[in-house]
Amino acid sequence: MRNILLATAALSMFALPAAAQSVSQPQWYGTAGYTHLDGEDADLGAITGRVGARLNPNFAVEGEGSIGVRDDDITVAGVNGSVEHDYDLAAYAVGVLPVRPNLELFGRVGYGTTSIKAEVAGFSAREDGESINYGAGATYFLDGQNGLRADWTRRDFTGDNNGELDTYGVSFVRRF
Repeated sequence: MRNILLATAALSMFALPAAAQSVSQPQWYGTAGYTHLDGEDADLGAITGRVGARLNPNFAVEGEGSIGVRDDDITVAGVNGSVEHDYDLAAYAVGVLPVRPNLELFGRVGYGTTSIKAEVAGFSAREDGESINYGAGATYFLDGQNGLRADWTRRDFTGDNNGELDTYGVSFVRRF
């Protein structure tokens, strides 16, 4: 009886690593690229980075951050000014549809914050807005780790900052 218990314990020691391997680890990825922000009154540009975790073949989560790099000139009541994008941060749930081994489509929904600064005739104002974001896109992988991503995202601002902002992005993707 004692030998049967020892043999069972020994076999369970081999089974634990096998069971742990059956639970898949998240596949991490990162992106870096350019995002065009198409606003009602201004068109802005930003450098955008993302870090994501693919939890299964059809679901991922990702965090995103952007820093403005392209401002726009505006005219308010005949007075010239400028609008600049300071930053934005967002988090998303991403649904993924693999179409081919190197092509996948995705849809995403999330929540974010955006900070924009305007300056007219020496006066400046900063506007921070919270938004519900949703969008779609595609990723094409050049090899097992590197790819290109194109996406569109709509930001629906909440509260006093009602309004919409469409973003169009192109990024390099790297799987880790």
